[in-house]
Amino acid sequence: MAGKTGAKRGGKRGKSGNKAVAQSVSHKSRNTQHAEPFRVKELRPDEVFMTELDTYLFGQGTHYEIYNKMGAHPAVKDGVSGVNFVVWAPAAKEIYVVGDFNGWHAFGYDMKPVSSGGIYELFIPEARVGQLYKYLIVTQKGDVLYKADPYANEAQVRPDTASRITDLNGFEWSDDRWIEEKTVEDHYRSAMSIYEVHLGSWKKKDDGTEDGFYNYREVAPELASYVKEMGYTHVELMGIAEYPFDGSWGYQVTGYYAPTSRYGSPKDFMYFVDYLHNEGIGVILDWVPAHFPKDAHGLANFDGSCVYEYADPRKGEHPDWGTKVFDYEKNEVCNFLIANALFWVDRFHVDGLRFDAVASMLYLDYGRTEGNWVPNKYGKNGNLEAMSFIKHCNSILRKRFPRAVTIAEESTAWPHITGNPDDGESLGFTYKWNMGWMHDFLEYMKLDPYFRKFNHSKLTFSLMYAYSEKFVLVLSHDEVVHLKCSMLGKMPGDLTDKFANLKLAYAYMMGHPGKKLMFMGQDFGQWNEWSEKKALDWYLLGEGYHKDMQQFTKKCLHLYEEYPAMYATDYDGDGFRWINANDKDNSTYSFMRLSPDGRKNLLFVLNFTPVARDNFRVGVPVSCKYKLVLGSDENNQAKELIAQEGDCDGYENSILIDMPRYGVAVYEFDGDVRNVNATKLGG
Repeated sequence: MAGKTGAKRGGKRGKSGNKAVAQSVSHKSRNTQHAEPFRVKELRPDEVFMTELDTYLFGQGTHYEIYNKMGAHPAVKDGVSGVNFVVWAPAAKEIYVVGDFNGWHAFGYDMKPVSSGGIYELFIPEARVGQLYKYLIVTQKGDVLYKADPYANEAQVRPDTASRITDLNGFEWSDDRWIEEKTVEDHYRSAMSIYEVHLGSWKKKDDGTEDGFYNYREVAPELASYVKEMGYTHVELMGIAEYPFDGSWGYQVTGYYAPTSRYGSPKDFMYFVDYLHNEGIGVILDWVPAHFPKDAHGLANFDGSCVYEYADPRKGEHPDWGTKVFDYEKNEVCNFLIANALFWVDRFHVDGLRFDAVASMLYLDYGRTEGNWVPNKYGKNGNLEAMSFIKHCNSILRKRFPRAVTIAEESTAWPHITGNPDDGESLGFTYKWNMGWMHDFLEYMKLDPYFRKFNHSKLTFSLMYAYSEKFVLVLSHDEVVHLKCSMLGKMPGDLTDKFANLKLAYAYMMGHPGKKLMFMGQDFGQWNEWSEKKALDWYLLGEGYHKDMQQFTKKCLHLYEEYPAMYATDYDGDGFRWINANDKDNSTYSFMRLSPDGRKNLLFVLNFTPVARDNFRVGVPVSCKYKLVLGSDENNQAKELIAQEGDCDGYENSILIDMPRYGVAVYEFDGDVRNVNATKLGG
């Protein structure tokens, strides 16, 4: 029923207790240089009906535009306008469509099977865009379930749970230039600095409502303005596919094909994406193909049987999360998910998807104790069908939408996460989150500076595997919740030292190979942990320390975007070189980021102690001028240094730098030094 959902994340949901149908209850390839952009095809009203070919392809798991047929779509049949409904419920005894158009009465609105594979269809002349509906499913046991439409494009605002008839046709997109440019872009050699955003808590309106949510159209100009000013290239949105419980942050989805109605309609979200594209900002969505919640109106036990989830609870449930696991053995389930990935890029023009919880998909024993998981046919713990699904999804996305990236949130040493999905080994993601780097980096930054010399390798070890995958360096929302402290709160020392350490941390992050991601609030040093219930503490920008922190982060981001040395060689081992990685006694690190053409290289010198180091000598590969482009105390740092003879760090030339306490010094210099070797390397 379209009732309220009060259960918390992972909580159990009750099932419908109705036994009768008489009356229901009312509801309030990487070579993209010659690729052509894939254009959305708006359907005519007579094209939404299921055909024999549709049912065959769906059964094979290859109907990549099944979202144009499944669900509720305005239609014309025999000259009469209405809405066509299509649902997959292979174990159902009977299925009815109930909604505003029939007073929520099931009699006379029974759906007819259109295939032996469990697809049902019904055209309803009385139905119109904007009306609410659900499927009333009678199970083989005679139970009655009220289910939201798995393919619905719009839903009621939680806590109500009915689907809403909508029409995605008719939006006038104006981002053709963006689509064309991104279709031929080499992602790996392009800048990518991602601003991770939870729209419901980025800012809130003081409008007297409990939530204070901005509409997609309202927030687009404000968010775009901030992102452009700061220098981010992309936003990554948490929780856009419809979900019932705010505390899940959108990671327990019930409406995979519906942008959450918390912030407006589907066309409002189209406006949001279109606006950001016209401002030169990419849009990435968090996507959850690993699991789904047990809410009574959702996918779980959809027709009284395990339709979308594995039947064996040792595979079909996550014990830690209290959620169901998708059954990747079923073609129709894989089709549901793969088409969903394509749907967001096709119909909403998004630029990529970050796959949530990939490790939980790959490992059959993920979160499970011994004896409570099922090995694969080889007796191993790898989920073979999940691997096949991921490869299939990444492969078809790459072929149809070469502009769209896929990013794996994957925390283990599973090999070949990124690469070409058709090469036989790789899972085919464009990028992988570098969780190992994040863990070591934060552990190091939290240390009292005295102990950093004993943990020096925590900042150097990541370069041992930096080119094993195409990594994104991440400081995500997960690092600033559940008593982990905010980024500023993690830093050691007094107030001044905390801000100095955070600046140093971000400078190091920007210099390290890999694309970048930062969660909202981190850039200005929010004190409090993030909560989805309240807006960021923007008032802090009225205080000097926080405003200065924001300006330093802004400088880092603009430096990153303006210098190809910072991004064009992220995945080229010749693009990074240590000057000295072994100065553990001083807790200093020096390294170079080298540009492809030898111009505008960058030299980083970082001091991770509260001890100023005057006339600190650093070896350099070229005898030239070194211009300061980023410093932690620029008013008192030399704007230009000239290399002088004097062996240091294995080079014949060196410069002398006055390094402040917790100092950052980044210098620009010219010279093709990729083939210039130090007599002894710094690391």
